[in-house]
Amino acid sequence: MRNYNIMKKLLRSCILLILLGSGPYVLSFQNYGQLSGYVKDKKTGEPLIGASVQLIDTGLGAVTDLEGFYTIQNVPAKTYTVQASYIGYTTETKYNVVVRSGGSPDLNFDLGEETSELEGVVVVANPFEKLQETPLSIQQLSSEEIATYPGGNNDIARVVQSLPGVSGSVGGFRNDVIIRGGAPNENVYYLDGIEIPNINHFSTQGSAGGPVGLLNVSFFEGVTLSSSSFGAQYDNVLSGVLQFDQRNGNNRNYQTNIRLSSSEAALTVEGPLFKKQQQSSNTSFIASVRRSYLQVLFQVLDLPFLPDYWDYQYKISHKIDDYNELSITGVGAIDNFSINVPSDFDEEQQANLDQVPVITQWNTTAGASWKRRFKDGSGFMTTALSTNILNNDFRQFEDNANESGLFLSNVSQEQETKLRYAYTKFLQEWVFTAGTVIQNADYSNETLDLVNDFRFNNAINFWRYGVFAQASRDFFNERLGLSAGVRFDGNSFMTTGNELHRTFSPRAALSYTLDKAGKWTASASVGRYFKIPPYTILGFTDNDGNLANEDTEYIQSDHLVAGIEHLLTPTIRFTVEGFYKRYDNYPVSLTDSVSLANLGGDFSVLGNEPVASIGLGRTFGVELLFQQKLTRNFYGILACTFYRSEFTGFDEDEYIPSAWDNRTLLTFTGGYKFGENWEVSARVRYLGEVPFAPVDQEATLANYPAIIRDFSQLGTDRLNAFNQTDLRIDKKWNFKGFTLDLFLEVQNLLGQDTPQEPQFGLARNDAGDVLQPRALSEIENVDNGSVLPTIGLVIDF
Repeated sequence: MRNYNIMKKLLRSCILLILLGSGPYVLSFQNYGQLSGYVKDKKTGEPLIGASVQLIDTGLGAVTDLEGFYTIQNVPAKTYTVQASYIGYTTETKYNVVVRSGGSPDLNFDLGEETSELEGVVVVANPFEKLQETPLSIQQLSSEEIATYPGGNNDIARVVQSLPGVSGSVGGFRNDVIIRGGAPNENVYYLDGIEIPNINHFSTQGSAGGPVGLLNVSFFEGVTLSSSSFGAQYDNVLSGVLQFDQRNGNNRNYQTNIRLSSSEAALTVEGPLFKKQQQSSNTSFIASVRRSYLQVLFQVLDLPFLPDYWDYQYKISHKIDDYNELSITGVGAIDNFSINVPSDFDEEQQANLDQVPVITQWNTTAGASWKRRFKDGSGFMTTALSTNILNNDFRQFEDNANESGLFLSNVSQEQETKLRYAYTKFLQEWVFTAGTVIQNADYSNETLDLVNDFRFNNAINFWRYGVFAQASRDFFNERLGLSAGVRFDGNSFMTTGNELHRTFSPRAALSYTLDKAGKWTASASVGRYFKIPPYTILGFTDNDGNLANEDTEYIQSDHLVAGIEHLLTPTIRFTVEGFYKRYDNYPVSLTDSVSLANLGGDFSVLGNEPVASIGLGRTFGVELLFQQKLTRNFYGILACTFYRSEFTGFDEDEYIPSAWDNRTLLTFTGGYKFGENWEVSARVRYLGEVPFAPVDQEATLANYPAIIRDFSQLGTDRLNAFNQTDLRIDKKWNFKGFTLDLFLEVQNLLGQDTPQEPQFGLARNDAGDVLQPRALSEIENVDNGSVLPTIGLVIDF
């Protein structure tokens, strides 16, 4: 009741603040904006001249010009459903399109040719788009769905956790993306075809998770997640491919987006370059910078650590001519995780102060991509050159306050330089794609680990390469779709790295529309995928100076997936998918005798130890999804997954529940749009009980503040289920020349406790002095079910 009354007062105060804040500008309201964009051929990328773009249930619309460009003027500022059509092409509909008085991004359409043999029939595309090579296990989110996601704080890693089969790590305090029971480092991430090694600040080296995302959601046209049936062009993936489609900067006018939230401030600017006196330019840019002020808040709250970060992102697009396009993109971050000694002694705070690492980290990715379309419309080719660097300085001290007594240090840098080439050819009804990738890997590491007696300073440099091919075709007026591909990968480092037959990676997928109305579709896929072990494993050196893990193998995962989709209405679908994944050659720690599939969900360094490629694994389950695009002011996603995740150690016959074995995932995300640009959205998450490895108290006491876990007990104890409800309220005002969006977010609205593993520190007296003889003391559970309300604003002009 107390939490309810507090929330009611906060809500009233925030709404009052919103209303009062709008007062001086009432006379400046401008309730009209414009909607612009391009309509192009989905296959060839050629502009469609004379295509019709209509705002449904209004008399507003436009026709594209010679560049495939359209503009709809004097559009009342609110939310619309927009439809694009062209003779001989499938009509495409986009939902939840927000028109603003200032700063509206382009809305682009890619229309596919329709194959209906019935004259006069208008074929409408399925709004839940799929790919030929990935007809199932694929989900897409629009830019508006990402921007207004409740509890996400504009963090894409949190947003995707609303999708079926996707969960976060224990307690939800990190952004680990765990897909269908696989480890966080089994996923790959692409930014407009440029691979980026991680998407989080303070990332766990060798894995991918961290507490805060580093990508700016203002850049995205959409995000696509594939959890199986991967295209052959993707290497090094076992569980998921996240593709972030960045929009081009506005090539006609300059626009600015300012975002302030509880933890950070972000500025995004876009516009034309070299425009001169023309209406539009062939070159545009979009760039952003973001600054955290979490460190200030944490210091005011007297917390023992201060996370401080910067990040940046940019994209330059240039149209060379009608058939050639060049884009340059980049993203990077600077992170500093420092110590703050609390002024008052607290048992839990002291334990955190003892055990927290000191992290200084920076990363950068930059790449250029050239796309050339063939003049006869028979295909295209893409070439991408990129480089990415992660520099990680990770230290732990016996005395963090004075940074003395260093007992663990990992100072390392990994860099990849990649050249990717893909050739796509349209031959009648077939689509053929083939290509190659070659990359240089450079890794250095200076390690001091007194707990495990590891000391080395080493560097490795080697080459990685791969080739692939894929063929796809639709049959029977697009009712049957078939796709098959193959891939080989190798490297010059591992003992068997050049034996390409070991990474023979076939895959195939099919889909069949069961009825003429196109409401029922059955799909299935099978594939074998490989991933090279992390550089932290490959570069580990024993105390004799020998590379201890040269004989590791590529990790293998075999997928079998089948499912069915039913379109209840043009905007509502229900899907069921069953999946099975089998792992082989998983690295097992020679130090802890545990599969590394269980690690990577904490603030550490994954894989900097000797391993053996002998582990097995399996995950299997069923996913249910109900999704509604914005219809009658409501949109929502209800996802439920029942699954098992198990891996072996040295005993190949003993499968042990993994650290990601929640067994039940339930997520609802939805919202309702009221009049006057008000919107209320909510997210409800349930993660089932998850196993954890208990603390080995005897070993921990001998090595404190290092925490030693007893992995032989993994799976014997589980944390309580995690349940949380988040709420978001948005109100938009459209003024002359700019738009203001003020939002209130309330995380953990019902004040539910977050499950926590037992935490230990040294026994101390009331003054905070360590008792002698030293002994471990379990920290009593504190109330961690805090309600967290925050206010933020977004300005577009």
